Amino acid sequence: MTLKLASAALAALALSAGAARAADYVTVPIETTVNAPAQAAWPRISSFCALGKVAKVSCVITSGKDGQVGAVRRLADRVDELLVAQTTWSYTYTQPKSPIDYHGTVEIRPVDKGHSTLHYTVVYDADALPKHEPADKAADRAARTAQFTGMLAAMKAVAEAK
Repeated sequence: MTLKLASAALAALALSAGAARAADYVTVPIETTVNAPAQAAWPRISSFCALGKVAKVSCVITSGKDGQVGAVRRLADRVDELLVAQTTWSYTYTQPKSPIDYHGTVEIRPVDKGHSTLHYTVVYDADALPKHEPADKAADRAARTAQFTGMLAAMKAVAEAK
């Protein structure tokens, strides 16, 4: 009986902890229109290390091959990111040792013969941030939104370059 109660208590704790943490995940979706068709724009920005050129920081593939799932890039000699998914028009990466369970997806979507939309979506666990107050979490989200909006603008410029 005691074992059953202990098991039930652990199961309830695990379920409630998961539900509470799920509410703390933040999604920052950013998009922009690219004045170029996806099939012309995407090859200019789809390389896993293209982000380094766009952000004007060093980027080195330290494991695997650029553009293949499992590749690891090191940005600015300090941030490691693992390519976890790739499609014809997108890729998703994570920072494996990130305490905030950080993930990012870069995607282009065809619109018409001369346009596409470029999307950058960041997902992270705000509960794991050093400061937990709502204002601190809002400030962090605003800073990330500004950072990735700038990144998307730079990617757009590269994608539209003649």
